[in-house]
Amino acid sequence: MSYYVTTALVIFLVTYALIISEKVQRTVIALFGAMLMVLAGVISQEQAISHIDFNTLALLIGMMIQVLVLSKTGLFRFLSVWAAQKTNGNPVALLIALSVMVACCSAFLDNVTTVLLTVPITFTLTRDLKISPLPFVLAQILASNIGGTCTMIGDPPNIMIASKVKELSFNDFIINLAPVCIVVFIVTLLILLFLFRKEFARASKEHNRIMNIKLGGLIRSKGLLVRCLFTLVFTIALFCCHGFIPHWGLESGTIAVTGASLLLLLTMPDRDKALEYIFSKVEWTTIFFFVGLFVLVGGLEVNGIINCLAEQTMRLTGGEPVATTMSVLWLSAIMSAFVDNIPFVATMIPLVQDMGAMGYQNLEPLWWALSLGACLGGNGTVIGASANVVALGLARQHKLRVSFMQYFAIGFPLMLLSIGISSVYLCCFYL
Repeated sequence: MSYYVTTALVIFLVTYALIISEKVQRTVIALFGAMLMVLAGVISQEQAISHIDFNTLALLIGMMIQVLVLSKTGLFRFLSVWAAQKTNGNPVALLIALSVMVACCSAFLDNVTTVLLTVPITFTLTRDLKISPLPFVLAQILASNIGGTCTMIGDPPNIMIASKVKELSFNDFIINLAPVCIVVFIVTLLILLFLFRKEFARASKEHNRIMNIKLGGLIRSKGLLVRCLFTLVFTIALFCCHGFIPHWGLESGTIAVTGASLLLLLTMPDRDKALEYIFSKVEWTTIFFFVGLFVLVGGLEVNGIINCLAEQTMRLTGGEPVATTMSVLWLSAIMSAFVDNIPFVATMIPLVQDMGAMGYQNLEPLWWALSLGACLGGNGTVIGASANVVALGLARQHKLRVSFMQYFAIGFPLMLLSIGISSVYLCCFYL
């Protein structure tokens, strides 16, 4: 191996080991590892900047601002009490209802947007009912990634595949991916309910106090609420429509920042202190953690490490349909659990297309394998998907700390199970 390949691997693995160990704050070590990549000449300064996904960062910042302003209206408190009253304070029913809502929303919205909207409600709700928020947060992370797998616009890997494979339509993604995702979702939810059964059994009975709360007095500012909901609906409408209006060329980050700036314009034109407060509450540690990760993975990509791994896997299968499909599925899942799935999918798409050019008869199972592996693989670790990082960043604001290994012990086995179910599905219906 060359100096650059060896150095890139060493820096990446050492940085990742320190993130897992949690001996050093993860944002600090991610940024330091990224800078070591640049200083060692593994990746140039220009390449490092080009690998930072500013669209993702803009999406995070824009939606965080909208959620922060929305939280001032009392809406999250209102929704949590309403949900508790509708489910009669039953924590199992609440977890199922929130998980279904998150999965459905993630199918048509960005996963990050969904968890930014639902996680604050979760903490208000669990605080009211005096129950642990941990199973609810974990369920929403897992549900967001499973739900995002179902549609063409639900997760970036699907968007990338659809943009390169013109014969796959919006309906094709739903028809071929939704059935297995529904099975995975149900199995995942049942296992979570089993794992946390003791937590639910110990849940305090706050039924009478919650049922007696009057919903009408929970909204603190109806005028602010109307303006927040207007900009939120406007933003979500653009999210849903921009993929169907190609000449716009708008990315989700542009839409999120447009909605955030419009909301700030409508709500606080001359209030500097309020504006400073909102920006001070943005999760900047999460934002810069992503910056570090993007550069670290960029170092692997620039030096051909990701591409080499993908090519070697394809070569080992020898083009045999079952072996090739299973290799794409499992490699995508394992890689996506530990590195950003976007550069990996970008590498795999031309490799799969080349197989078609070389006479591989049926590429469809490979596309679904790549989608399922890259999307569901994100459930494997804390940094496997943007939604994971954001949701757990919000959790830290509410004094809930979930370590890398604590999440790994639950998320990784569930991810492997979901890929196992996907393997059976692909074998039964496509191979």
